[in-house]
Amino acid sequence: MENKSLPITVLLLFSLIAISCDMIEVHPYDTKVTGEKNLNAKNIMRIEGMLKGRESFKFAVISDTQRWYDETEDAVRAINARNDVDFLIHAGDQADFGLTDEFIWMKNILGRLDIPFVSIIGNHDCLGTGKDVFREIYGETNFGFTVGDMRFICMNTNALEYDYSEPVPDFDFMHRELELLPDTICRSVFLMHAAPGSDVFNNNVKKVFEYYTTLFPGLQFYIYGHTHALTVDEIVSDGVRYHCYQCPNIKKRTYLLFTVDENGYEYEAVEF
Repeated sequence: MENKSLPITVLLLFSLIAISCDMIEVHPYDTKVTGEKNLNAKNIMRIEGMLKGRESFKFAVISDTQRWYDETEDAVRAINARNDVDFLIHAGDQADFGLTDEFIWMKNILGRLDIPFVSIIGNHDCLGTGKDVFREIYGETNFGFTVGDMRFICMNTNALEYDYSEPVPDFDFMHRELELLPDTICRSVFLMHAAPGSDVFNNNVKKVFEYYTTLFPGLQFYIYGHTHALTVDEIVSDGVRYHCYQCPNIKKRTYLLFTVDENGYEYEAVEF
């Protein structure tokens, strides 16, 4: 009778394949994203819906949370405990190496906020395939939203990471924003990760960028992160001084709090 059993070499090959399948790990720069996506657009709908017609509101800013997951969790708990903050802005660098898991871990922590949040892309977020992962989770890297009579213009300013493959900062985006602004917008705020003059900004266009921002109605101030320090500076354009608030990295256990009303705004650095 003919032996129907498989040769031992074939059996060994099947065993190795079975074992290796259990050992396969997703590549750290794989762009496969699990969970909710396009978060900025979804949260902007919540923010604009909740605060439509409001003249007074509060928003918090955190930045550069890469690696500091415990501190970010503590910040989320501290902000949730206040019950007076309407939304939060993350000023960039959720990831340190642009890894997909870094974005997902941070997204899950920020998802525990009781309030909506929007995220700006940072220079570390751009590393590897991070740009693609950021877009998958949060959406476009240049966007805007409106609260009351104030327009928030959020921009990608990490020019060094793009090597001129894209316009950074994108003046076409700014031009479209300016053209499409409704007459109800009386005040403007610019948010970015890297400030003009910083090491990753395209400083060939620094003065042009600063001037272009002043064309927006009632420019109030700029917010950014990147250098991990808490600073309050000024940009002078057309003889007018505009305040620039730099949010420290979350390791400093500090977030910025802005209170806006019909008379202007107040700023506070809050330790937690």
